[in-house]
Amino acid sequence: MSRQRLATVLTLALACGLPFIGHLRASGPLQTQASAGYAPDLSSLGRSTDSELADLVARFSADRQALLRRYDVELSPDHLRALRRFYADWRSAVATLPFERLSADARIDAILLDRRLGWELQLLDRREQWIEEARQLVPFSATISALHDARRRLEPVDPVKAAETLTTVAKEIERTRQVVEAGLAPGTPRAAGPAPLETSPVTALRAAGQVGELRTTLAAWNRHFSGYDPEFTWWTAAPFKRVDEALKAYEEFLRKKVVGVGADGEERIVGTPIGRDALVADLGFEVIPYTPEELLAIAEREFAWCETELRKAARDMGFGDDWKAALEKVKTLHVEPGRQPDLIRDLAREAEAYVEQHGLITVPPLAKEIWRLEMMSPERQRVNPFFLGGEVITVSFPTDTMSHEDKLMSLRGNNVHFARATVFHELIPGHHLQGYMTARFNAHRRAFSTPFWGEGWALYWEMLLWDRGFQRSPEDRMGMLFWRTHRAARIIFSLRFHMGTMTPQECIDFLVDRVGHERANATAEVRRSFNGSYPPLYQLAYMIGGLQFRALHRELVGPGRMSDREFHDAIITGGSMPVEMVRARLTKQALTRDHRPSWRFAGNPTAGPAGR
Repeated sequence: MSRQRLATVLTLALACGLPFIGHLRASGPLQTQASAGYAPDLSSLGRSTDSELADLVARFSADRQALLRRYDVELSPDHLRALRRFYADWRSAVATLPFERLSADARIDAILLDRRLGWELQLLDRREQWIEEARQLVPFSATISALHDARRRLEPVDPVKAAETLTTVAKEIERTRQVVEAGLAPGTPRAAGPAPLETSPVTALRAAGQVGELRTTLAAWNRHFSGYDPEFTWWTAAPFKRVDEALKAYEEFLRKKVVGVGADGEERIVGTPIGRDALVADLGFEVIPYTPEELLAIAEREFAWCETELRKAARDMGFGDDWKAALEKVKTLHVEPGRQPDLIRDLAREAEAYVEQHGLITVPPLAKEIWRLEMMSPERQRVNPFFLGGEVITVSFPTDTMSHEDKLMSLRGNNVHFARATVFHELIPGHHLQGYMTARFNAHRRAFSTPFWGEGWALYWEMLLWDRGFQRSPEDRMGMLFWRTHRAARIIFSLRFHMGTMTPQECIDFLVDRVGHERANATAEVRRSFNGSYPPLYQLAYMIGGLQFRALHRELVGPGRMSDREFHDAIITGGSMPVEMVRARLTKQALTRDHRPSWRFAGNPTAGPAGR
């Protein structure tokens, strides 16, 4: 290493407080609270990380959040330029780290930070492409963004020019709406003027989102000056109102007339399919060495296993091979209205007792004490028909404002055996325990958060408890298998949607016909998957991440290299990261700076189910 490069590295290390030389190691296994109170046992409490790059990664996260607060409008050219420079500068700096001198944990952080920076740059490219594709539908975006950027730069505002700008924008919005509306009926005779603009529902959905963001941005710009600057208020009050109303009306027009409304009165599910190439890029970032086609084969393999087990459970329930009839019976086994919180409480305590009695994982007493339960609103249940978890478990169940049909559907979808199969997924040892531990151990690795670790861990416990016989009856088995089939289905319908071989309606029908969902719940599931709240790989991450953890358990616990408790404690305290990197950490793999995905955790996708 040259003196100049070494100086750069040492400067970076000192600036971030990184002890490259002689760093201390964490001094022992996971520590829990002292039994006498809330404080942990300080007599043997070690450091919360073994990585000397922890402060550097935390610095990256803090700097990134600060930049996002400053450049807070995603459509703004200033936002895009600042983020592109930020990620490029950081990537150049990370490249100067003395990789060979880093500890094993720090090497993981260096690899993951570099991968995160490269992926963020790719996401910026993707976002700019989508902005460009929708530009004709939102030609006024740059003008509104410029007003916001000038305010952020603390430039003085000229009230007269501002009023003129707002007036021009209002006219442009109205003109754009007219040409888009004309494009909905090509060939219709029209007066002379701009040519009709034809567009697709997908592009219109993206544009509608941008219009909504621009309306929020412009309202914030107006609030900053209005009332504080009398001259500004006098000149701009009426023009601003006109623009605000035009933006609102234009967004509603795009959503209702171009995206469209379904038979249920809700906005059509359109989503934003990203295509195969983007899926491959995202899989590379997640360190998954399989193609989309191979993942589909894995999903079909798991689906076939589930269907075999469903038929077995149906026979044990007296329904022969008619697993759909058996599933219908299970859906009727729900508690009466008002008793769902009691059920969730009892199921949570059962799961906590099970993992502790069998020595599967360390559960700090405080983690058991602090989780809470809240009921989900009817509005939210339209998108999330089942309960959600974490430190707060949010429970779906009918309310008195629902229609009779919706009440029955919610009761059926949140029956006793479906709930028993997933309460531990949401609380302990699943998402709640994950969140509790990642806030206290290797917290810097939240920068590498991935659903393959997050959702994969919770789904893995469904697999492990199945293997251990946690299910007490064929009805319990049906409940667990319903969700497991659902996870396999998520891989199939999400990948096919993004590759353009399955429509949202076909996804809904697939969930109803092949998994046994209630139609309204299937619709909510597909809407949730494609409404922009989740990244494209999120839905497939459940089962794929679960299969990764399951394969790793068989590799390390199966031959006795680690106990169940050692294995699970090591994962839960190691922090969030791609599961292949979890494996590298636990097996002490010698990593190189240019590490590439290589772990074929599911074997040959065209062979039989792995490990069965």
